[in-house]
Amino acid sequence: MTAVQGITVDIPTEDGVADAYLVHPGDERPRPAVLFYQDAFGLRPHLQSMADRLAEAGYTVLLPNVFYRNGRVPVFDLPEFIDPAANPNTWQQIMPVMKALTPELAMRDAGAYLRFLADSPLVADGPVATTGYCMGARLALLTAGTCPDRVAAVAGFHGGQLATEEPDSPHLVAGRVTAEVYFGHADQDASLPPEQIQRLEEALTAAGVRHRCEVYEGAHHGYTQADTPAYDQEAYERHWTALLDLLERTF
Repeated sequence: MTAVQGITVDIPTEDGVADAYLVHPGDERPRPAVLFYQDAFGLRPHLQSMADRLAEAGYTVLLPNVFYRNGRVPVFDLPEFIDPAANPNTWQQIMPVMKALTPELAMRDAGAYLRFLADSPLVADGPVATTGYCMGARLALLTAGTCPDRVAAVAGFHGGQLATEEPDSPHLVAGRVTAEVYFGHADQDASLPPEQIQRLEEALTAAGVRHRCEVYEGAHHGYTQADTPAYDQEAYERHWTALLDLLERTF
């Protein structure tokens, strides 16, 4: 297993400074980069451990605090084990912050994250990959459609609201995506009903995007998050297989 080094970095954006977790193999050679988008609960130890695992596989990984406008990490006062059903205040903290991060703001930030990676001596020349979880799956797809020349691979897991009927729905960027795309949906996920899964599939197919969308049977929204009740070990390991396969094909 490759030893990795992780540090906190500050990334200048058009609206301030985003704190982020940057982790890379310890030899400090330039490696392909992965822009890792958080879920709604924010940048925290479990997500850092996931970024570490990606770095162990040979990648430089940037995990930004996408809620930086609301403060540095930790943005929310959450327990080590996050169970919103047991604490109704959880979503009261998070929802206003999520809603304030519009696609326009998020993609302005994406440009800053991609510039940071392009300038880093720890990142190999060429395009990057994006991966995201829950709301991060939306951000990963939007980034690929907004910056198609910079993103060669997109992965999203238990993403919600990926193909709504709203004018800013993520699936509407499909025609601009040049990356290979993989989605691992949860079949027990009210935030991504079957009609949205179908709409996303149809949009990617119509745009000629090389992609694969799979539904993880029995998995719930948040199945990769070991610090929540939604965690599913089997689905979690399946997601790693799919993600690493995608990255190996890309890089």
